[in-house]
Amino acid sequence: MKLAFTTLACPGWDLETIIDSAADYGFDGIDFRGTSEGIDVTTQSAFTTGIEATRKRIEDKGLVVSGVSSSIRICDTDKFGSNLEEAKRTIPVALALGAKQVRVFGYGDEDASTEDRVRQGVRCMGAILELDGADQIDWLLEMHDYWVASSDCRLLIDGVDHPRFQILWDIGHTTRIGTESPMETFAALGSRIPCVHLKDAIFDENQEFAMKDGWRYALPGRGQLPLKEAVSVLQSVGYQGWYVFEHEKRWHADLEEPEVALPAYVAWMRSLG
Repeated sequence: MKLAFTTLACPGWDLETIIDSAADYGFDGIDFRGTSEGIDVTTQSAFTTGIEATRKRIEDKGLVVSGVSSSIRICDTDKFGSNLEEAKRTIPVALALGAKQVRVFGYGDEDASTEDRVRQGVRCMGAILELDGADQIDWLLEMHDYWVASSDCRLLIDGVDHPRFQILWDIGHTTRIGTESPMETFAALGSRIPCVHLKDAIFDENQEFAMKDGWRYALPGRGQLPLKEAVSVLQSVGYQGWYVFEHEKRWHADLEEPEVALPAYVAWMRSLG
């Protein structure tokens, strides 16, 4: 069981603290989604001029970089140019760190049809995959925003039609925002899933920090989402991909501090075997 966390969990930590804590808490990898210097690591010196030292520091702690989480939105028409620019910055960073995966979002124009969003996503992802080095990385479409139904994600997978275009299964989104059971999602897309995001939640619309839909995040195993069922489905087929904890402290300041949440995730996941 390969465990990682996205650095959304620790927006106040510098790079050294991120790496040291990941090792101390028993993680296997780190998914970079910002540091204390900002959300876009591709513009930070530790990931440009100092990237060799960064990789060495990570490897010296017995860790790997499981992925880089970008802000690319492949189905947004007006972001086509900025998507390509971010991809051009991200590819050399991912390759230099030894990361095998880059997360992208779908999104899409608000008033567009699913068909139009798919068309734009195929166009953008096709252009990204033509960039130098892009074919050495798996580009993972996160099940997020308009793209939480397996049938819709399948349209993009089939449209792009490239072995390097895969799915990042966010179990919280497909079960909380979508309507699919873990078994249904895995049956539809399992062969294209090398990475999953896990986060738990409780429906409590009267709670002070509840989101607009009435849910609030909770530590894994303490909420109402079928995380244990999803992990069981994955383990039953010998899943070898990443289990990434997405503790969104950067976006939700009320959540538990990373010093609490990160070791709690490792302990809960290891208890599942």
